[in-house]
Amino acid sequence: QVQLVESGGGLVQAGGSLRLSCAASGDTIYIHTMNWYRQAPGKEREWIARFTRGGTTVYADSVKGRFTISRDNAKNILYLQMNSLKPEDTAVYLCNAYHSRYGSPFWGQGTQVTVSS
Repeated sequence: QVQLVESGGGLVQAGGSLRLSCAASGDTIYIHTMNWYRQAPGKEREWIARFTRGGTTVYADSVKGRFTISRDNAKNILYLQMNSLKPEDTAVYLCNAYHSRYGSPFWGQGTQVTVSS
């Protein structure tokens, strides 16, 4: 069992920066992959970045070069550093985690990011 709590969302002007956090608790030692997703009103949930325990990172084209995913393995916190934010980045941002004991990922509740123009 894993619990995920996102934080760090808020209101920011276009061109600004924001750092999101996803704190994992519970049986975290066997988490091998974590992802950031986002969902804007009226749109499907969009995958935006992945981080594996070995440090491999992959990004969606929509955020590549602007967002950076990282993880503090000791603290079990996944981060998403968002730079050069655009109004189109406005969404609820969610993290998930894949655990070796479970077939489906665990999800957090999300944190709202609003980018004004």
